[in-house]
Amino acid sequence: NIDHELIRLFLHSMEMDLYQNSYVDASYKEYIYGSVEVVGLMCLKVFCNNNDELYDSLIEPARSLGAAFQKINFLRDMKSDYDERGRVYFPGIDFVNFDNLQKEAIEKDIKKDFDDAYLGIIKLPKSVRFGVYVAYIYYLNLFKKIKKTNALMVKKKRIRVNDGKKMYLFVESAVRHRLNLM
Repeated sequence: NIDHELIRLFLHSMEMDLYQNSYVDASYKEYIYGSVEVVGLMCLKVFCNNNDELYDSLIEPARSLGAAFQKINFLRDMKSDYDERGRVYFPGIDFVNFDNLQKEAIEKDIKKDFDDAYLGIIKLPKSVRFGVYVAYIYYLNLFKKIKKTNALMVKKKRIRVNDGKKMYLFVESAVRHRLNLM
């Protein structure tokens, strides 16, 4: 029962990557909605197992989680997007002059998305909550690492969470989930 309009919007955003190298506020929001928020809504439809009331109550948190993930990907991949495709996703950002003030404004927006998303994660059915929570924790840790990194370094290298840390986050999340400490 996934709405075909969500699929169409996803494909439209993927098509935007073929011809668009910079974004204004409206096209940025359109791209994020179609590239990840609709994927979250498709997953949510499956997760809610035909419980329309639950689905409707979790739409905004699901969108926020997708938006947070995408914006972090934009920051993490800023160098390669610019160097390899001449692309900057963030509206009004000039890659050459990207600085800590601009980075902090983006981070403030991402933090709000994460805060809103968490409120939905804890309301998901227990059978699907763990997988979503693990992804949330991984991206939250990547976000924390990016926040600690100077804008000049974000422009120079791809920030990542090492495999050992990923394993630790997985195990810690499993314990927290098992003990209902999320």
